[in-house]
Amino acid sequence: MDASQAQKFARVASMLILLSIFAGGFAEVYVPGKLLALSDPVATARNVAHYAQLFRSSFALYLAEAVCDITLALIFYVLLRPVSYTLSLLAAFFGLVSTATFAMSELFYFVSSIPVLDPNMQQHLVQEQRNLFIYSSLMLYGYGGSIFMAFYGIATTLRGYLVYRSAYLPAWLGILLMIAGTGFVTKNLLVVLSPQHDSDFLLMPMFAAMIALAGWLLIKGIDAAKWPDRIVSGKSQWI
Repeated sequence: MDASQAQKFARVASMLILLSIFAGGFAEVYVPGKLLALSDPVATARNVAHYAQLFRSSFALYLAEAVCDITLALIFYVLLRPVSYTLSLLAAFFGLVSTATFAMSELFYFVSSIPVLDPNMQQHLVQEQRNLFIYSSLMLYGYGGSIFMAFYGIATTLRGYLVYRSAYLPAWLGILLMIAGTGFVTKNLLVVLSPQHDSDFLLMPMFAAMIALAGWLLIKGIDAAKWPDRIVSGKSQWI
């Protein structure tokens, strides 16, 4: 792959990151926050019923985000392969696993709407059972998204390290990505081992890093003068 092709990949990556940020913010933060009333299954069920169309839209955007993340796993592998074939491939694997595990969590998110959107289910559950089903499903979605967060964090940390090592992307951007990935891994560990110390502030560096990465790839892209035009088998870095 030559520098012009790599530049095109970088531009596509920037657009996918921006779309993923928008879709994730809406589908994973705004809408679930609007639906879930902590410790109140009745209010939660009422919210899901009242915002049924909003709920469907949020899940559709999640699917778009998942497509972006899968495609980004390939693009980052290609863009970072000149630094280390092995680590870029490992980062791609972690990225794909993180998408798959979060998809499992999103299954609980979608299932929470069944007592509201499926008339057949409504016939077999009394209102109290429906309320508890909806609330429990949304809680499981939240836990599922948290306890597998480390996979995405490791993928981001590896990509940050490769960006830092590369000559064609800025080192400060790699450092920012490594900090962001570490925040995700740390939050995952706290959720599992010490939930009383868990904090959503650990997620903030990821948002900043993704915005910075998307902006750089869109405006600057790679440094074409420092991009290796050929990846010679046997000479790619292992670490």
